[in-house]
Amino acid sequence: QVQLVESGGGLVQPGGSLGLSCAASGSGYNIYTMGWYRQAPGKQRELVARITSAGNTNYADSVQGRFTISRDNAKNTVYLQMSSLKPEDTAVYYCNTFPVPRLTWGQGTQVTVSS
Repeated sequence: QVQLVESGGGLVQPGGSLGLSCAASGSGYNIYTMGWYRQAPGKQRELVARITSAGNTNYADSVQGRFTISRDNAKNTVYLQMSSLKPEDTAVYYCNTFPVPRLTWGQGTQVTVSS
């Protein structure tokens, strides 16, 4: 059973940058399309970016041009580089498979964008 551990969140000022990591333990991870999701207080969890096993990427309109998703299959890790952060990016960020989140959700990592 693959387990997911997200890290790298924190408090950042508007316009700042953060890099998130999602490490997957176990086996079988590399064949999946992986996504970064986020959930803001009082809102549903939403997909912000996804990457196929071959490295093809897709982004939500709200983060296009500001976020970059990548993966290192040798390290079983997915990354999300975030720049030009806005207060509305504040949320708990999670990774999981796409389109169906097949794996047990990790604890996520909190990103807070505030001055």
